[in-house]
Amino acid sequence: MSTATPDLSRVLVCGATGYVGGRLVGRLLEKGYRVTCLVRSPEKLTKFAWFRHERLRVVEGELEDPAATENALADVHAAYYLVHSMQSAKGEYAKRDRELAVSFRQAAEASACKRIIYLGGLGELGPDLSQHLDSRREVGEILQAGAVPTTVFRAAMIIGSGSASFETLRYLVERLPVMVTPKWVKTETQPVAIRDVLRYLVECLEVPETTGRTLDIGGPDVMTYQEIMQVMAEKLKLRPRIIFPVPVLTPRLSSLWIGLVTPVSASIARPLAEGLKNRTVCRNDDSVRLIPGERLGVESAIDAALGKTNRGEIETRWSTAGQMPGDPDWAGGTTLTDQRQTVVEGSAQQTFAEIRSIGGANGYWGAGFLWHVRGWMDQAIGGPGLRRGRRHPTDLHYGEAVDFWRVTRLIPNERLTLRAEMKLPGEAELDFQLQPQEIDSTLLVMTARFRPRGLLGLAYWYAVYPLHGFVFPVMLRGIARNVQSAKSR
Repeated sequence: MSTATPDLSRVLVCGATGYVGGRLVGRLLEKGYRVTCLVRSPEKLTKFAWFRHERLRVVEGELEDPAATENALADVHAAYYLVHSMQSAKGEYAKRDRELAVSFRQAAEASACKRIIYLGGLGELGPDLSQHLDSRREVGEILQAGAVPTTVFRAAMIIGSGSASFETLRYLVERLPVMVTPKWVKTETQPVAIRDVLRYLVECLEVPETTGRTLDIGGPDVMTYQEIMQVMAEKLKLRPRIIFPVPVLTPRLSSLWIGLVTPVSASIARPLAEGLKNRTVCRNDDSVRLIPGERLGVESAIDAALGKTNRGEIETRWSTAGQMPGDPDWAGGTTLTDQRQTVVEGSAQQTFAEIRSIGGANGYWGAGFLWHVRGWMDQAIGGPGLRRGRRHPTDLHYGEAVDFWRVTRLIPNERLTLRAEMKLPGEAELDFQLQPQEIDSTLLVMTARFRPRGLLGLAYWYAVYPLHGFVFPVMLRGIARNVQSAKSR
């Protein structure tokens, strides 16, 4: 039976492909709400079990497009605004967030929408506010200044499998038994489990008293980041970490350090690092009073997140959010290609299952040292390298990150295309196409495409081309070998 409040039964989620939004939609549908998602790339939603739900409506478009926003808000009673632009360069995310918030507020005012719910960050009233937290505070203020009552939730670190904050913390603790850290490790924070964030976001629709309020949400524990690191070490069954806080590490240096050690890039790490200098603790218990319920403490939240990670049950991951790269027209301009093929003794389904496991801990079917060298080179010049890994060891979907690649095309049992997001003097992709043959075999065609940018791009291609002659045949042989091995089990 639906438990949705009748006058708020239709909701819009902006940011449904993001870390929180991707989980929120399923919870709302479970509670009986009719949900509309405004997304740039609807294909990103196909990985979710709820994608074909009868009460789900998907509107393709961007918040910059007034027509798409108006369409998404049509017949909507409440709207979740879960949009941030942290990855924009040189602080441009603040300007972009401000413009999007103004545009959305105006569109909501012109619609039948009765409520807006926004998730911001704690610490917004502290001194020396970081640009990231200041931007999130400003977005909340812009939305609340409009005619549509807006509930602003403010959260500190969100602990959950796949979140940027959690993965940063886990990798730092796993990889560094001794850490020289910025002095912010002594700053107090009040982390909140992702399941509690989702509960607050969903249940607020059924609590009229939350309308138009600003509510701080957090777990029951107030701890320093240093203390949280030691809890993480204990949960990972590691020795206590030796931590030396120093005052000389700037946010820029801290972000470069985080980018070197963890899967999170320096461009994302910098806003996170800047925000850590602000104390992020709930000012009152209004959220607990209005929306009572059991909250997970830090230890329980870390246990839950590690359990999901170890079981490969990461529902959403930070690396999937963001705008998809444009698909180049490879038919035009100077495009250099390297195409190789082999016949695999297995069906297209079996072959595709093997190809779909590419990257992450699974590697690239051989020549691992060369792939790691390429990853280190990319990371050294600010690229993602191999550190992002993948969300799941075998499950893969459109829009997901795989090391320094992004999935831009996925047709089951037919084709997988990976767009390079490494730092390159040009545009590159790696494409796998499968053609079923007679007697349970498959022709596998692997094509590397590169569109050089100037002479430097040409020089790059001809420098790496000889390595293709070694690496690509190793990949094809490895795929064929693994498929054959899987068939014989």
